[in-house]
Amino acid sequence: MNPIIIRIFRHLLLLSLGFVSSADAADWPQWRGLARDGHTAEAFPGALVPPSAAQWHHPVGHGYASPSISSGHIFILDDGNGVETLHCLACATGQEVWQKPIAEGYTDEFEPGPRCTPLVDGPLVFVQTCRGEFQCLKAEDGALLWRFHFADYGAEWVADKGANVGAASRRGNAGSPVVVGETIYIQIGSNKGASIGAFDKRTGKLKWKSQDDLTCYSSLMFGQLGGVNHLISATVEGLLALRPENGQVLWRVPFRTGANRNALTPILADNTLYFSSHTTGLRATGVVPDGGGAKAVEKWFNPQIKINLATPVLVNGYLYGQGPSRNFICIDTTDGHLKWSQPGFGEVTSTLTDGHRLLLLSDRGEAIEIAANPESWQELGRFQACGKTFVHPAYADGVLFVRDSRELAAWRLSPSLP
Repeated sequence: MNPIIIRIFRHLLLLSLGFVSSADAADWPQWRGLARDGHTAEAFPGALVPPSAAQWHHPVGHGYASPSISSGHIFILDDGNGVETLHCLACATGQEVWQKPIAEGYTDEFEPGPRCTPLVDGPLVFVQTCRGEFQCLKAEDGALLWRFHFADYGAEWVADKGANVGAASRRGNAGSPVVVGETIYIQIGSNKGASIGAFDKRTGKLKWKSQDDLTCYSSLMFGQLGGVNHLISATVEGLLALRPENGQVLWRVPFRTGANRNALTPILADNTLYFSSHTTGLRATGVVPDGGGAKAVEKWFNPQIKINLATPVLVNGYLYGQGPSRNFICIDTTDGHLKWSQPGFGEVTSTLTDGHRLLLLSDRGEAIEIAANPESWQELGRFQACGKTFVHPAYADGVLFVRDSRELAAWRLSPSLP
């Protein structure tokens, strides 16, 4: 099928699920893009010619939160002199439009600053602090609309970072919420019946809360599997699937990890969920109808592919992304077998795709384009985009937005070649 038709069909599907609005088509308004899967409908260059200079640079403080792009504006969180701060910038120039202090700053031995990417939904922007305060602000000026703290639902912040509890409650909340229609779903991480909560996105009114799982770093995913809408979370207990309308459990896949943490975002496609833990490995979980609900069935499990921090992308039946051995890998999703491995990488490599090519950002700050080729590594160009970084980039309107510990930079990539 024509790739353009595929992209149009994919966007219409997201619209039908209430996952995005029609105004979002050229934006990157949340963690990993429109569908939270690292895909963009915009074509990458046929060959990546290193730009002579960045379109602009803007100084930012420390933090691991990715930039979000909506309606010509960038929303980014940082640590501004010990305060978690949300900034709104103009995409075209990098000029600051407004900034808003959010909460007292957080730091550990790695780096201070927020961990959770802002989520922009039309006129609303949602932010989550390291210690568990959630806020809804006006996108136009940062005015506060509603807020609550995870402690309101029994979540506890643990000062001992070596404690054997949920990772988010001792190292900072990092998992991104998700908006579907008029509801925002949030990982609260309370073991008092409020692991996950559903809230009215405009008022903050609680619709439901569910389960006792402690929270990791993984972000929520929404999708239809086995003919049933799913809200999926990777928690301390394993994989958890809930009914989005009421929070009832659809199924669980239990497993425990070292340090009680999971970091990757679940990948959903063709009634299958793909997920890797840094201690157990990569698994494919099929979902089939079960009466009026659904159940999970293991399709395959590869204990050798223990991806730690960076979520792969799925292209035409193959997973591409950071490997477990400072490498970049391609995995065949029919059986979980390794197709190829490219050495020379660090701990984290962020990966974006247009469905034909992959755009990588290494933790050394190199932007690398390769073909989505399951037979071999095929490089199409690279350039130095920023300094050392663990932050996932954003891509909108032909511009790659990257962040390190000093600045946010915008790189306009050349148009795609015939």
